[in-house]
Amino acid sequence: MTIPPGWPILGLGLLYIAIAVAVVLALRLLWQRSAKALADKPGMLRPIAIAGGVLAVLAALLPWVTFRFNDGPYPDLATLQFFDEPWGVTGFRLFVLLLGVVAIAAPFLPVPARRVERAIGLGLIALGLVNTIFPLISGGGFGAITAADGAFAFGGVATLVAGWVVATSAKAGPLEPLPHWNPKVPRLLAYAVLVVSYVVLLLVVAWMLDAGTDPDGNTNTYAGPIFLSLLSFLGAALGALHAFGFLGWLTALSERHRVFSIGVLVVCALALPFTDAGTDYWMTIAVNVGVYAATAIGLNIVVGLAGLLDLGYIAFLGIGAYIAANFSGAAASALHVELPFVLVAVIAAIVAGIFGAIVGSPTLRVRGDYLAIVTLAFGEIFRKAAQFNIGGMTGGANAIPNIPPINWFGRDFSAPLTIGSVRLPSGVLYYVLIMVLVALVMVIFANLKNSRIGRAWIAVREDEDAARAMGIKTGQVKILAFLIGAMLAGLAGAVFAHKTSTVAYNSFQFIESVTLLAAVILGGMGSIPGAVLGAALLLVLPEKLRDLQDWRLFFFGLALVVIMRFRPQGLMPDRHRRAELADEGADGVPIEELNVPDAPDGSTAQAVAR
Repeated sequence: MTIPPGWPILGLGLLYIAIAVAVVLALRLLWQRSAKALADKPGMLRPIAIAGGVLAVLAALLPWVTFRFNDGPYPDLATLQFFDEPWGVTGFRLFVLLLGVVAIAAPFLPVPARRVERAIGLGLIALGLVNTIFPLISGGGFGAITAADGAFAFGGVATLVAGWVVATSAKAGPLEPLPHWNPKVPRLLAYAVLVVSYVVLLLVVAWMLDAGTDPDGNTNTYAGPIFLSLLSFLGAALGALHAFGFLGWLTALSERHRVFSIGVLVVCALALPFTDAGTDYWMTIAVNVGVYAATAIGLNIVVGLAGLLDLGYIAFLGIGAYIAANFSGAAASALHVELPFVLVAVIAAIVAGIFGAIVGSPTLRVRGDYLAIVTLAFGEIFRKAAQFNIGGMTGGANAIPNIPPINWFGRDFSAPLTIGSVRLPSGVLYYVLIMVLVALVMVIFANLKNSRIGRAWIAVREDEDAARAMGIKTGQVKILAFLIGAMLAGLAGAVFAHKTSTVAYNSFQFIESVTLLAAVILGGMGSIPGAVLGAALLLVLPEKLRDLQDWRLFFFGLALVVIMRFRPQGLMPDRHRRAELADEGADGVPIEELNVPDAPDGSTAQAVAR
């Protein structure tokens, strides 16, 4: 009997999946029993946390793989132990070492230790998973991460156990209340904290983008696990800062000094080209992120505020792009007219808004799933019309190529820029333009959300019948949501056309609408920074995982599933979605933690709810 060529690989994959499911179920059962046994034993926090931390430190010093792989040695001297290279602990091994030290020290510091240990434990588990799964796949089996040919490597396994032990220590006794720092500090101190925090954020973003790249700009063979290891470490660090109450305090501080915060954030964003991430490649990705972020913010009005499911939203970006292409002076355009870019952008926004109002008009009669089908049909009608050049303005299958770049004051936006002795990459002016556009769109969204119209959209989202009973003209409100959202997408489409220099129908397929919708939901519906973060993750994460080839989309999809399972409200939700989907208060405190008994003077509950 002849076995088909792909069946052994399929069988091996199913075996790995079965083993993973069995391990997860066993760990879940062990977790539940451990939590039950430790619930009334707060004194066990220190010994368990110290044991887990010491094991993590030892794991960082142990070998992680048993041999050199065909694609090259695994990063960070993973085959060496401490005695071979005493000061060779770098990269993910250094991350494990640092987290282990924090796990040991946290129970002795005046901090909510259980919250910190929980974040550290999850970070160690993530680091262990990343750096055992990748060697397991690329190294040829369990021998690569355990023992083979007389060599032993249990660093990854020890890290997983250490993470489990540290996370279990958080179950020893009740969870501490989340600290709340007073944001009323002197103005100069607040400004200094905000500037330092945003500069650190800029450096971290540049570090993440440059992870897995050597000094010559070449991508490391293992750039994927290097990036995911850094992401795991930063996630643990953010969890610990949240446990300290610092992130909540920083958020409150930025709200009290909103104008200053926005200004510093814009300056830091414009400084990205001056960092190690300021390359031609990352500037192109950053411009695409900006285009999708501006478009996602517009979709956030329709989906996040008004609660109208739109599955054809990418068509409005396409309309703006085709309008800009036809007024750009390109040889293949139908109008052969060249207008200034600012005027073209305004025309693109207006035309896209008109189509948005037309698409929104069926909302007077349909809602829910039926509205989703209407918007899906519109998206497909637009794509087919562009493909077959209906109207003679899309170029059909030939597209509209050779769109000239934006040129202001004799400066070509696609050319490199030199400032003094610093040479910035090509496309940096497009990056500056899209950052300004995103900032403008964020301001528009914020003002609309807090206006009478924004409150009407939220009322329609929560209960349209109740909103109509309260006197809100729901039909007009919904059409207005489609109109404004489409205008923002059309504006972004104008920039997209000039940056890519070619507008083709296959750039606006249904999957792009799904990507935009995923960006809104992933970041948090109704949240301004959430839409930007969601768009950034959906574009940057696949690029950083590109070296994984066939596994890239698998791990990308798995990450989205995990995030939606544990953060259904999104990564940066607004207050309404946080309370609705996560049972959290306005400051991110779980509801069950707010329901604490009052002291005789009522101080306990007030301190927690503050």
